[in-house]
Amino acid sequence: MESFFTFLEKRVDDCSSLLCVGLDPHVSDLKAPTAEAALDFCLNLIKQTAPYAAAFKPNAAFFEVFGADGWIALKQVVEAVQAESNRLGSLIPVILDAKRGDIASTAEAYAKSAFEGLGAHCITLSPYLGKDSIDPFLQNSEKGVFLLCKTSNAGSGDLQDVTVVGADGRPPMPLYVHVAHLAQNWNTKNNIGLVVGATHVDAMRRVREAAPNLWFLAPGVGAQGGELESTLKTGLRKDGKGILLPMSRAISRAEKPARAAAEIRDQILDVKRNLNG
Repeated sequence: MESFFTFLEKRVDDCSSLLCVGLDPHVSDLKAPTAEAALDFCLNLIKQTAPYAAAFKPNAAFFEVFGADGWIALKQVVEAVQAESNRLGSLIPVILDAKRGDIASTAEAYAKSAFEGLGAHCITLSPYLGKDSIDPFLQNSEKGVFLLCKTSNAGSGDLQDVTVVGADGRPPMPLYVHVAHLAQNWNTKNNIGLVVGATHVDAMRRVREAAPNLWFLAPGVGAQGGELESTLKTGLRKDGKGILLPMSRAISRAEKPARAAAEIRDQILDVKRNLNG
């Protein structure tokens, strides 16, 4: 049965890349503070970096700030990725970075908005309302979710590091490890992954032990201080896959985004070769 992660793995094989290109149209980077300028910014990045992208990750907040026009621009961004996929003959997944999380009836509306309205293939979610809050996003195995587990920000430990009573006879553990165990068990359709920040390598090691099969979305390499080699060494599965590395500013603010994306893709491949050697 096809699933979101079988599609993602096909794309990873097609482009020999674990790079996830972030589409974050900060107003300060735009020619004008408008939805049209945000769209132009993203269309340029998509066109230049598509050959090197395992996935694209538009952040909903940078579009929502422009109101209804921003939402229209976001849909056009998703459509532009689909057009590049068609041109390249390889489906490039779109991960909507929206961090949704609500009770079932509201979650159903959010899922319909992301997957049917916008046409995204995947979405980031908060798991802290429990499984019934993410179930509406899991019904179609071809649509995926990345659950917030151990996020890259400095304050993540305020809640995520709190020690909780272990389930199934396990000793007490940080809440993020408990989330990883739950996600591993909930992943019956191969469409659940975890957000695990590259800025917390020790935590990533514990999450990989708890969820050996899941894909990680690992923000934080570069601008936030995460280190590429240690992230790959810790987060990769035994098959050399299982981790996506989102990069935004390092590409979008480069003089030549295509070259920057290609160089990052090649750095990832070099590190993987050295680890295997």
